[in-house]
Amino acid sequence: MVMLFTFDVSFVELWEHITHAGYWLIPIVGIWVVVYGLNALAWRAIIEGNIGREEFSRRRFSSLKFFWRIYRLTITGYALNYATPVGGLGGEPYRIMELSKDIDKQHATSSVILYAMMHFFAHFWFWFISIFIYLGLVLVGDMPITKAIGTILGIIVVFCLVAFYIFSRGYRNGLVIYVLTLIGKIPGLKGWSHRFQERHAESLHNIDEQIAALYHQDTRAFYCSLVLEYLSRVVQSSEVMFMLLLFGIDCGGGLGGLTLTFLHSILIVAFTTLFANLIGFLPMQIGVQEGGFVLSIAALGLSAALGIFVSIICRVREIIWIAIGMLLMKLKP
Repeated sequence: MVMLFTFDVSFVELWEHITHAGYWLIPIVGIWVVVYGLNALAWRAIIEGNIGREEFSRRRFSSLKFFWRIYRLTITGYALNYATPVGGLGGEPYRIMELSKDIDKQHATSSVILYAMMHFFAHFWFWFISIFIYLGLVLVGDMPITKAIGTILGIIVVFCLVAFYIFSRGYRNGLVIYVLTLIGKIPGLKGWSHRFQERHAESLHNIDEQIAALYHQDTRAFYCSLVLEYLSRVVQSSEVMFMLLLFGIDCGGGLGGLTLTFLHSILIVAFTTLFANLIGFLPMQIGVQEGGFVLSIAALGLSAALGIFVSIICRVREIIWIAIGMLLMKLKP
């Protein structure tokens, strides 16, 4: 609301830009069919590696029917994540509950935790690689570089490297007991954490073993899932590119211009998701996502008001997919 009232843009102009989207909403909304498909394939690869390839084939999980089930749970889980706080983790309990109908609860829990870890792990790789995309654009004279920008990029690199170290420990040794121990250090939660670990000691140990087993025993499934999750971020950037094209921003047009626009879109998505995940305790990341779009688009030398237009169109897309996700919850498996 602060941005809407302080930026040099009228509500009439804002409404005109939104209605101007028109048929562009079809590819903007439709591109997420591919994004969620890649997410579902990544989760399917983790389930296959987690329960073993022989068991996966024996249960006929390689069938199209099971993929549709995973695809449906992926969309519904993210719909719940959009609408709930705490870093977008609202859909994970639902996924565990539903997946437990196909496999035992411990494997269902570890598969969902592994996918959530992979989802965040791919985020860090997306941010890390985006730094080098920015530096590549600096070398060709498309992006500026200053001491302030260099410092920010350096901080992001260090942030990602620290995250890579933490995730590597989690994948090698398991993460659940370690996280519960950290929670126990929060004032008021020590007793709960201790009792929970005592009550479920065997189950928690088994889940951590299953998490570590994927990295040690099935590296193909691990890296396949990582690549698919990373590609989903790249495909997601097409959404922003469609919006930039909608507003007549194509970097001169032609193949070279579209390529440059797509790279700009990757940088916008990278910075916005980084900013939003740093402050991820708000439902739908209200305000945070808008601020991220405004800052990232302004950093590319474009109008800050354009960031509001892009973020609001993204909100329309989110609401549509939340509605689809809620409807899919009503469908029978």
